[in-house]
Amino acid sequence: MKLLHLADLHIGKRVCEFSMLEDQRAILNQILKIAQDVRPDAVLIAGDLYDRSIPVGQAVTLLDDFLTELALQSIPVFAISGNHDSPERLDFGSRIMRRNNVTIAGSFQGMVPHAVLTDEFGPVHIYLLPFLRPAAARPFLGDEQTDSYDHTVRAALNTAVLNPDERNVLVAHQFVVSGSAEPERCESETVSVGGLDSVDVSAFDGFDYVALGHLHGPQRIGRPSVRYAGSPLKYSFSEVHQKKSVTVVQLREKGNLELTRIPLKPLRDMREIKGPIAALTDPETAAGANREDYIRAVLTDEKEIADAVGKLRAVYPNLMQIDFENKRMSTEHTGTAAEGDPSRKTPMQLFEEFYRDRNASPMSAQERKIMEEVIEHAGRDAT
Repeated sequence: MKLLHLADLHIGKRVCEFSMLEDQRAILNQILKIAQDVRPDAVLIAGDLYDRSIPVGQAVTLLDDFLTELALQSIPVFAISGNHDSPERLDFGSRIMRRNNVTIAGSFQGMVPHAVLTDEFGPVHIYLLPFLRPAAARPFLGDEQTDSYDHTVRAALNTAVLNPDERNVLVAHQFVVSGSAEPERCESETVSVGGLDSVDVSAFDGFDYVALGHLHGPQRIGRPSVRYAGSPLKYSFSEVHQKKSVTVVQLREKGNLELTRIPLKPLRDMREIKGPIAALTDPETAAGANREDYIRAVLTDEKEIADAVGKLRAVYPNLMQIDFENKRMSTEHTGTAAEGDPSRKTPMQLFEEFYRDRNASPMSAQERKIMEEVIEHAGRDAT
């Protein structure tokens, strides 16, 4: 039995106000080509199909195109909702889609649904556990079993009767830990206080493979058969060093499992560049990689640069973020407690701090001049 494990599509996502829809269409088409080549017996999508609970129309169309193409290839799809999805919206039309071998478990209804596929080694049971919050499961499982995420997931899985002699696969979307060992996180992922949302990997002991979603870095947790597929695209600059992929799961006889990662190549990569602006905008330097990539630029110039964003965007049109790393910025960010007292700062100083916090870069000379005029006019109007 060959399964293709995907997760965290986040269709419709915007990064630094850049729409990722074109990039997502390209990567989903690449995944469709992989599916044609690999010919999996099923595709598992472990949650966060959309990036928001009310997706934009183009995102809905893109997911519809992707699922339709998989159905046309006669590849069954098993998907669940993630914490970014609206369970009820994913449930809409699910019974009709199931007739076309597209099974989506949106909301938890008191039990873990499952389907059965068969190969030469016998049945493979595929269980679908949507992202589970204790509050959502409490009406079905009761108060005592839903006092934590870990207890909630265990109680939900107890509704599934597993045959230990047959192969069992779970699709889930939770933050899974292995004792005190936590998986790698990224900036774009929600972090709970004190690990309250964590589920220990021991909750999945009865499963031969656990197809996880929720974390964007491809990785195992606890044992090789419990795995995050990771997102197909980079969605934050904390992910720049990750190698995105899809996971092919080969289930042979009970206990015989083989995992293969197939790398994905994005339409535009997300990367960081660092140095003085003259070097970064040098034609030879820029020609060394795709200028259309999404860029975070860290400028090390000591002197103030007029219109740094404009100069960089002339070379890198998809510049997303600009930061400064120099002695002047270090000095500006240090000071005594008295110097940090807002009552002792001018309106201009306060606005400069606000601007830097919101934009991760200081104001340009032109922007500072405009703001000084605004403050001056405001002062005259007050008198």
